[in-house]
Amino acid sequence: MNIFRLTGDLSHLLAIFILLAKIWKTRSCAGISGKSQVLFALVYTTRYLDLLSTYISAYNTFMKLVFISASYATVYLIYMKFKATYDHNHDTFRIEFLVLPAFVLAILINHDFAVLEILWTFSIYLESVAILPQLFLVSKTGEAESITSHYLFALGSYRGLYLLNWIYRFYAEDHYDLIAIVAGVVQTVLYCDFFYLYVTKVLKGKKLQLPA
Repeated sequence: MNIFRLTGDLSHLLAIFILLAKIWKTRSCAGISGKSQVLFALVYTTRYLDLLSTYISAYNTFMKLVFISASYATVYLIYMKFKATYDHNHDTFRIEFLVLPAFVLAILINHDFAVLEILWTFSIYLESVAILPQLFLVSKTGEAESITSHYLFALGSYRGLYLLNWIYRFYAEDHYDLIAIVAGVVQTVLYCDFFYLYVTKVLKGKKLQLPA
């Protein structure tokens, strides 16, 4: 554990809290991509199957359970409890074009050709692009609420901090995972345009707008 991973985890938790609080407080999931949340639920389910076979630490187990349960809770709120507020007309990204390539890539490029390892690798690849339906939704509607922007910023910060975590581990522990690093770079790049708009717009009290 190092400061970059810890702050990355805290940023991830903050993103989850912001999203769930936003949906519950407003009793609405308007502006939130249900498809991105389904992808995140799939990511955490396939990544943390080792909970059934391996114990690392209480912290590790707790965080994994939080991420899994929170992702399914979000999906439930969007597709069931507040279904009437879900913007399905704009949330139209074809997620099969993300899931299938990620799965094929996981079979072709992995550390070990074993079921759990392939599923873990699949989750890494899929997470790197899971935010695309949300960004696509924002671009189609033309803008995002401030609270949604805060959620996206916290989520993007989590990935950026995890990149710093990998850099730290490379120099301090002589350890690196090329698959996780490359996927993390891809995911962070996807957020770059959003980060710029967040700093120049949202932090100045303006609405965030992505080009259509």
